[in-house]
Amino acid sequence: MRTSPSATERPAGAAAPAGRERAAGPGQASPARSLRLTLSGRARTPGTAGRRPPLVLLVPACLAAVFALLPLGYLAVRALERGPAYAWDVVSDERTRDLLGRSLGLTAVVVAACLVLGVSLAWLTARTALPGARAWSVLATLPLAVPSYVTAFAWLSAAPGLAGFGGAALAMTLVSFPYVLLPVTAALRGIDPAQEEAARSLGHGPLRTFVRVTLPQLRPAAGGGALLVALYTLSDFGAVSLMRYDTFTLAIHTSYRASFDRTPAAALSVVLVVMTVALVAAEARTRGRAGHARTGRGTARPAVPVALGRWRPPALLWCTTVVAVAVAFPLAVLGYWLAVGSSATWDLSGLAQTAWATLGVAAAGAGLTTLLALPVGVIAARHRGRGARLLEQAAYAGHALPGITVALALVFFAVRYAYPLYQQLPLLICAYAVLFLPLAVAATRAAVIQAPPVLDDVARSLGRRPWQVLREITVPLAAPGVAAGAALTFVVCMKELPATLLLRPTGMDTLATRLWTETGAGSFAAAAPYAAALILLAAVPSYLLGRHRT
Repeated sequence: MRTSPSATERPAGAAAPAGRERAAGPGQASPARSLRLTLSGRARTPGTAGRRPPLVLLVPACLAAVFALLPLGYLAVRALERGPAYAWDVVSDERTRDLLGRSLGLTAVVVAACLVLGVSLAWLTARTALPGARAWSVLATLPLAVPSYVTAFAWLSAAPGLAGFGGAALAMTLVSFPYVLLPVTAALRGIDPAQEEAARSLGHGPLRTFVRVTLPQLRPAAGGGALLVALYTLSDFGAVSLMRYDTFTLAIHTSYRASFDRTPAAALSVVLVVMTVALVAAEARTRGRAGHARTGRGTARPAVPVALGRWRPPALLWCTTVVAVAVAFPLAVLGYWLAVGSSATWDLSGLAQTAWATLGVAAAGAGLTTLLALPVGVIAARHRGRGARLLEQAAYAGHALPGITVALALVFFAVRYAYPLYQQLPLLICAYAVLFLPLAVAATRAAVIQAPPVLDDVARSLGRRPWQVLREITVPLAAPGVAAGAALTFVVCMKELPATLLLRPTGMDTLATRLWTETGAGSFAAAAPYAAALILLAAVPSYLLGRHRT
């Protein structure tokens, strides 16, 4: 009797014997079987697709969604204040259509560029034998510490001809690509390399293995990062304002400042909300239904770094160029203005007080945002269905709104229903939570989705209650990703400008507001110390984010 062929004799693509697959161990699929499920699209997230979220998650998630939707109630009141016909005239105006095309065009270019930068840098630093990969990974996260308006000012002061679409796209890309880099790097380090090795053993080359095995597993991380980039681009005010490129955000801000009639600005904001819902829905569809968590321990060793060979110099040149234009150049321009100014005129005590206030309000905003995002992120990762999608989409509602719209909505709410909060610090902290809830939700979802859901099922089968499963299993496994999301939220809270300008308590300044005030007055040398302090303080969590991923 002829025995079955060995692994080396079996034709490429043939199925392994059943006994060979069972040898992978209990609860763990063999690399070949996992590979075939990935290529065929039949892999599923087990155990949670048809189960309703427990009340311990559902109740706080609904509260977070209602909190994020507060600005929409304000927009509904303001947009319809003069009747639906007037609001429709504003929305259907030719100027609105022009703003829509300009905003979507800028967003598409920035998202595409960020995907190229983020995925390429993540792969180079996480999966190749790139010299100094750890240092490059950290340096590539530092643009998070540079506000978009600082980057725009640096490039505009050096090349005034950049004003317009090109300058806005460049500035937004340079400060936004870490939103893709960080989750993709984390996903690359969490992927079981055995599947890639199995693909190569079945005759797939490196490129085909990356496209058919690695890239599908990066899709949730890259899609989530691209969504954050899109929403950030739609809601940015500082860079487009300095680059003099009209978008919805700039038009809304101009409308608010130019007239006491809030209806036109509110109607334009409603269009932004519709765009946000469409983007979130599109991103959700790109995730597919495939599971992305290991069901067993898989291999205990890291992936073998890919030798770059003759591609090493181009790879080093690519990393150097990105870091130079995104970090070194803005810092060099800032150093120039520091040198031009006189240290004798610096108010060091005022600078220290402003820095301390910035740290305090950013920490409070990051803490509240993370608490609100935790139940939404867990539901988005563990439960499928219309209700889970609606909760996640509601959490994203405020992120595409301009900061001034969210601020005015909270002022409207405080004056009518909670007057003691008016011009108080809690109102500013709530604005940060509404604006940046998607950052924490995306980080939480990405962290939870890589934790095996079978562990939750095992804990429930052993009699653990839902809140115990959450406390003992889900949260500890996702803690590093949740902490990374909190650090990212802390950084963006420090840099936030429009809402802070309107909601900060009387007599309080942050580094961002002082920087904007001095820049608006043309005192670039006086603004330089505040810009330097903001970048230095934001660089610490940005560095930790990069170090965490290495």
